[in-house]
Amino acid sequence: MGFVSLGCPKALVDSEQILTQLRAEGYAISPSYAGADLVVVNTCGFIDAAVAESLDAIGEALHENGKVIVTGCLGARQGGDFVRETHPRVLAVTGPHATHEVMTAVHAHLPKPHDPYVDLLPPQGIKLTPRHYAYLKISEGCNHRCTFCIIPSMRGDLVSRPIGEVLAEAERLLRAGVKELLVVSQDTSAYGVDVRYRTGFWEGRPTKTRLADLATALDALARKHGAWVRLHYVYPYPHVDDLVPLMTSAPGAGGLLPYLDVPFQHASPRILKLMKRPAAPEKVLDRVRAWRRAQPDITLRSTFIVGFPGETDAEFDELLAFVAAAELERVGCFAYSAVAGAAANALPCAVPEPVKEERRARLMAAQADISAARLRAKVGRELDVLIDDVDADRAIARTSADAPEIDGVVHVSNAEGARAGSFARVLVTSSDAHDLHAQRAA
Repeated sequence: MGFVSLGCPKALVDSEQILTQLRAEGYAISPSYAGADLVVVNTCGFIDAAVAESLDAIGEALHENGKVIVTGCLGARQGGDFVRETHPRVLAVTGPHATHEVMTAVHAHLPKPHDPYVDLLPPQGIKLTPRHYAYLKISEGCNHRCTFCIIPSMRGDLVSRPIGEVLAEAERLLRAGVKELLVVSQDTSAYGVDVRYRTGFWEGRPTKTRLADLATALDALARKHGAWVRLHYVYPYPHVDDLVPLMTSAPGAGGLLPYLDVPFQHASPRILKLMKRPAAPEKVLDRVRAWRRAQPDITLRSTFIVGFPGETDAEFDELLAFVAAAELERVGCFAYSAVAGAAANALPCAVPEPVKEERRARLMAAQADISAARLRAKVGRELDVLIDDVDADRAIARTSADAPEIDGVVHVSNAEGARAGSFARVLVTSSDAHDLHAQRAA
């Protein structure tokens, strides 16, 4: 079997689940097209660039191998017809979060081996991340209907995983040596809403299916194993305030990190209303300030969209003012992309592409100054870091403020004897707009 995985961390978890099932049934995974009897391509279908990348990947797999099953978000478009119109030779097309459907298609075109070597399957399943960190998906789908997004049409409404099942997976990962769990979903704050916070069981004790209870249990598990837990895609609902006191002030001992990834998207009330997002930026600022009072070391990451249809110069200035006032540690910015099927495409007054890019560049330049100042304040401090990679006497590491692949890193200069996946104490010696430079503390 060959496997190509594209898209976001949530799609990565889908890939891991499919690969785990394939290995459990005895299928061998090939690193090349030539060595595979069949190829599964897990696609992304959110923005135009991702759609093009997915279609190209499918085409390459067909050219190099010829037997291809398509899954993921792009597969959900038009019931699979969107993919079939471009690549009619694919064997099957499914949507996201469809392990059973993918396996059914695999069985139809490549019968499973007679005697699967289940004992060769690691208890944590097959992971595509480095051994020391893993994504933990707690729910599927989303109840929001943001006008720029088509994810609910592809992944459906919110479906929360049973809390006992989530915690059991977390424990398996930690026992296998994972040192950082990254909690992901479409809306982490809404965990349990769909089941009315149903009571589940963990280690024989009743536990509510809600984020605060999950975070409390994950924090305890992480401290027990000397590992980190990081929360992503956290909408700024009032109950998120209850999470901040749970966050550790000593990352070196493990636990729930003082880090929140909160998708604010914009700061103009009118644009937020057009996006069908919560439209009270002044309350958001109050909440940000309250979080910082409760946990001074908290790191806040967010993403914003510029050039949304109808966005005026004045409304973009509102966004710039919000970014300046909030002083978020980490920010990503995207120019609005007219995703096929998104309701926002029908809104009037589309913003020209050059204006979108100019606004994106201005926002990121403003954020670079904020980030540089925030990082400069860490020079001279000793921090706990998780080492990701070692090359001779140098290492790439991350602090509690840095999620893998999307935030900054720490360049450690004297890393002799260090191992990827281990923690270290470092002294920060300098900084730039995004990264820190450090040496191991004596």
